[in-house]
Amino acid sequence: MRAFNMNAKAKYAILFVVLLLCFVAWRVFISALERTSAPQPSENTLYLNESAPSEMRIDDLLSSMTLEEKVGQMALVEKNSVRRMSDIPAYGLGALLSGAGAKPEDNTIAGWDTMVSDFISASRESRLGIPILYGVDAVHGHGNVPGATIFPHFIGLGATRNPVLVEKVARATAQEVAATGIRWSFSPTLDLPRDIRWGRVYEAFSDDPALTALLGRAYISGLQNNTDPLSFGTSNIFVLGTAKHFIGVGTMTWGSAVNKEYKIDQGYTPPDEQALRLEYLPPFKAAVDAGVQSIMIGLNRWGTLKLSESRYLLTTVLKEELGFDGFAVSDWYGVYEVPGNDYRSAVTAINAGIDMVMLPFDYKPFIKNVLYAVRTGEISEERIDDAVRRILRAKFALGLFDADEPLFPHGVIGSPAHRALAREAVAQSLVLLKNDEDILPISADTKHIRIAGSAADNLGMQMGAWTVEWQGVDGNWLSGGTSILEGIGARAGARVTVEYDRAGDFPARGEIAELGIAIVGEKPYAEGVGDREYPVLPPEDLDAIKKLQKTCKKVTVVIVSGRPLFVANEIGSWDAVVAAWLPGSEGSGVADVLFGDVPFTGTLSLPWPHHSAQLPITSDGTTADRTPPLFPRSFGLHY
Repeated sequence: MRAFNMNAKAKYAILFVVLLLCFVAWRVFISALERTSAPQPSENTLYLNESAPSEMRIDDLLSSMTLEEKVGQMALVEKNSVRRMSDIPAYGLGALLSGAGAKPEDNTIAGWDTMVSDFISASRESRLGIPILYGVDAVHGHGNVPGATIFPHFIGLGATRNPVLVEKVARATAQEVAATGIRWSFSPTLDLPRDIRWGRVYEAFSDDPALTALLGRAYISGLQNNTDPLSFGTSNIFVLGTAKHFIGVGTMTWGSAVNKEYKIDQGYTPPDEQALRLEYLPPFKAAVDAGVQSIMIGLNRWGTLKLSESRYLLTTVLKEELGFDGFAVSDWYGVYEVPGNDYRSAVTAINAGIDMVMLPFDYKPFIKNVLYAVRTGEISEERIDDAVRRILRAKFALGLFDADEPLFPHGVIGSPAHRALAREAVAQSLVLLKNDEDILPISADTKHIRIAGSAADNLGMQMGAWTVEWQGVDGNWLSGGTSILEGIGARAGARVTVEYDRAGDFPARGEIAELGIAIVGEKPYAEGVGDREYPVLPPEDLDAIKKLQKTCKKVTVVIVSGRPLFVANEIGSWDAVVAAWLPGSEGSGVADVLFGDVPFTGTLSLPWPHHSAQLPITSDGTTADRTPPLFPRSFGLHY
């Protein structure tokens, strides 16, 4: 048998592998040694002294942190991707979030509270005891939790034009969020939707920068201002708000989406400096002036650049010009959409001004990559310190270091007071678009009403997306709400005959009802899934309207939708038309206005186009084809 002779190349290869393994083992040993040898904080440590000024506490804490601990603070991780609870203190993770639809196994109020508390407790086990931030998309109430009060989506709040009401809605939302131990909400949205084909129109207040700035500032004040010192002690901020999405989101070009499943979402925004200054920035300037401590960066492109790689926009404009002293957080996987591999993308985005990275999954490679970039000089330690200082500033403002998580009673979630506020918000958000022969409000003499349409008895359609599930739900399996049909029935009372058939299949012969109400609209959708080239009413709803017209003297059409729909071809035959937007859990608010208990006061917060050739519509209301829209911004009939 011949002896095996190893050639030179094989020997060098084996030697290289051995040396590489030794290097890796050495680095792991050194990192572990650094973590274990770092001194433990004492009770007299300055950053734990709640009477000391915040900036002094931040300085002290930063001086005590290792580089690994600092980089960990920059990681925002989706809670389902945390491999083991011990990873939270081991890697010093800065924040966790519930991605759309991510919930505890026990999807109840108590289940949410327990889950969040367990995560926070784990974070306090780290060497320095730095608590995590936990964030959720509470964009129209705490929609993640069954039984919560669901307020109208922002497009409905925009139609109220009422900053006092909007602040109250935000305050109630903050209370329900805090009742589950969460102190960070990814809201409000300050986008300016110019094209109703976009699937996120309903998440914005308006296409008008001034109105968006007014209501956005009110919403931030409602979320953040601490008016309950008994529950939140020395905290300056009640629930951390997030102004999003910086910047130019809502003005993307149709057909520019990179995602093949989408059409416009996350697409291309023309890099217009004048539009930046006069339109896109004012709402964010108002948010900064209101003290917002978190701003989420959009997933769109500004010219050839993804937003997360533009140092001009993130650092020069946002931080230096606007004076933003909070932290810039990327959106879902946003940093890794920057060109290059994961390492290069992270380096580019952090140097551009991203402070916290919504990974949302692989935190170990991220931390490793950023540590390597700092050690090789591609990211400066000064940039890391600046990012972490901004994150810690928000945590100290929330009072997270000074006490156990504050208890807010579970009973506030879905409370009668909050439902009453939501009902008021619904009533103020409705816009009367047409009212031939003054058939609204419903006459006290009306004795027979027939109701049809897919949205009449459908809480899921009323609430829209971002309700328990990312895309929302279609149907009535959600608890804690009143459908529009139920609201009308309760208000009409025993003296009025109210008949309902979803399809409008009432006897063609026999008695003709005095009034038909068609409650029609869109099924729930979120983000690019809702991009529609022709947003129109579904055929089944158009058929139901026609059937009502045959069996009723007059027909009122109530549109439940996240945006204006193309109805120009049909609206001429309808007697009255009401835009109800996505009203949320309190359908009785619609009945309040239909019956005249509350007057119509809402007005359109964006133009209602006649047809698709008019899109996009500019901030001054000019359509693409220079013809008038079906209804201009601010339109709304009153009685």
